Amino acid sequence: MSEAHNEHESLIKTPKQLIAAIIAGFLVPIVIIVLLVNYVGNNALTGAGSSAMTEKAIAERIAPVAHVEIKDANAPRVYQTGEQLYKAVCAACHASGAAGAPKVGSTEDWAPRIKPGYDEMLKIALAGKGAMPARGGTSPDDVTDYEIGRAIVYMANASGGKLPEPAQPAQPAPGAAAPASGAPAAASGADAGSAAAAAAAMASLKTAAPAAASAGGNLDAGKKLYDTVCMACHASGVMNAPKFGDKAAWAPRIATGIETLHNAAIKGLNAMPPKGGAAGASDDDVKAAVDYMVSAAK
Repeated sequence: MSEAHNEHESLIKTPKQLIAAIIAGFLVPIVIIVLLVNYVGNNALTGAGSSAMTEKAIAERIAPVAHVEIKDANAPRVYQTGEQLYKAVCAACHASGAAGAPKVGSTEDWAPRIKPGYDEMLKIALAGKGAMPARGGTSPDDVTDYEIGRAIVYMANASGGKLPEPAQPAQPAPGAAAPASGAPAAASGADAGSAAAAAAAMASLKTAAPAAASAGGNLDAGKKLYDTVCMACHASGVMNAPKFGDKAAWAPRIATGIETLHNAAIKGLNAMPPKGGAAGASDDDVKAAVDYMVSAAK
């Protein structure tokens, strides 16, 4: 009987225990509620009425896809650093060595490329080589030769080179027309071969030469385009380009017919990009440049 009686005996035997039980009965639920409130309050809501419906979020969703950006043509140009251009453009291939690109940080990859010198590396970057398009796929309106040169120096120096920074081009005077390419004032052979310089020459070519001049072989217009673009490769025979004035190199190409040569120059062939990288040149200008080079090889 005593054992059965003990089983049903209350755990609260004294007034103190009773008071403690009452206080615990109030405090424990309060503590649990506080913890739940903190838990819910610290987690962002994702349903209706949450931050997804804020004014900022709504404005971002209904913003137009296209926008107009107005630039002051007379404002000094702010050039990208070599690292900035590398991260924005070059890293796509040079960070991993994709498509045979020399990997940044690899002395073994860059040593043979640094050896010919900065001018040769810039010339290749502007003209394109192998899987790399001319100017790394950038437009001369957006990226200048100077910025491409800075990116080359950044990658080369990060891979064991000790190249100095290229000289910054002089800013145009207020009210003066800014140069199309942003290239340094002292143009090197590589600058002459840039598509940016070609774009600047196109304006004068289009006003000075008749629209159909190349059909009759406008050698003056052809010489201008050659001097600004084509000579980057054809003056020295870079990337197997037939060297200017080399009759032996040009003979088999001339034998295919002038139309074939025109089409190859306009559409691109092997390492040569369409129009030699001068996207702003007209078909007639390109044909005139071909006629000029052919006339020098006959």
